[in-house]
Amino acid sequence: MRFLRLPMFGLLTPTSPLDGLIDHYQKIHACVDLIRESLECYLSGGTCREFQELVEQVDKLENEADKIKRSIRNKMPRRLLMPVDKTLFLNYTSAQDNILDAAQEAVSWLAMRAVEVPTELQKPMVLFIDEVMTTVTMLGPALESTIRFIYVEELDRSAVKDKLRTVRRQKDKVFKAKGPLISAIYNQDRDFKDIYQLIHFIQRMDDMSHSAGNCAEILRAMIAK
Repeated sequence: MRFLRLPMFGLLTPTSPLDGLIDHYQKIHACVDLIRESLECYLSGGTCREFQELVEQVDKLENEADKIKRSIRNKMPRRLLMPVDKTLFLNYTSAQDNILDAAQEAVSWLAMRAVEVPTELQKPMVLFIDEVMTTVTMLGPALESTIRFIYVEELDRSAVKDKLRTVRRQKDKVFKAKGPLISAIYNQDRDFKDIYQLIHFIQRMDDMSHSAGNCAEILRAMIAK
């Protein structure tokens, strides 16, 4: 049996602003593979022809996501009630948008100048990026489950909370892995510009994971209310 959406989005407003969050997240999800591909390209030498094209694609996704975010905010009902607190909703749109902002900055740091990634750091960096992308990927199902719960289409609050906790635990895992990796980069005997560039790339990657974790926290607050 499928439950109807909440009445505040009935005949007068058939589309909820919450639906736009899924569209916005799809742009983030599309960025995940691009980030992985760009890192592989960079580790192959840092000057491959396709790298700048990938940077441009990430920029394009970020711009498209910004348009969706503005559309979501512009279409928010002014008089009718929303099924979630408006402040939480606006905070969530900002937190989710921060994921792509961090991705854009991370790729920009790699594109700034060619730097050879030491062989001993290549695998740890790839593993770290995979953990970051896992955090971001986990957010999608958590977001969808939260929205279904708000629409009263999913009744198992515990299952939704478990998905949100999984995102937060993965975010913590990324944060713990960041320190040793930055330390390994910093202790390299090489030009400090190389070290500075790689460290900032790792920090922006962690920002992606951190923002995904913030999203999970806000979603948790939404269903609590």
